[in-house]
Amino acid sequence: MDLKLELKEKLIDQLNLEEVKPEDIKDDEPLFGEGLGLDSIDALEIIVILDNNYNIKIGNPEEARDIFHSINTLATYIEANQK
Repeated sequence: MDLKLELKEKLIDQLNLEEVKPEDIKDDEPLFGEGLGLDSIDALEIIVILDNNYNIKIGNPEEARDIFHSINTLATYIEANQK
């Protein structure tokens, strides 16, 4: 399965985004703020997704802002850091 599609499905499931379909989330759209509209609680859930599904731990929370910018940045980070 395509990593970006997989990420979208995991976000929708984990964050209970019942009204959102994977195709509604654009790869380069911001996940926070004006894009998908996620908040800091959602960021914690994304950290859980990365840890549970990809064995990736975010060591520095300051990095998370850049990593979690969009589906593209998340996928790039996972590809670079997956063990």
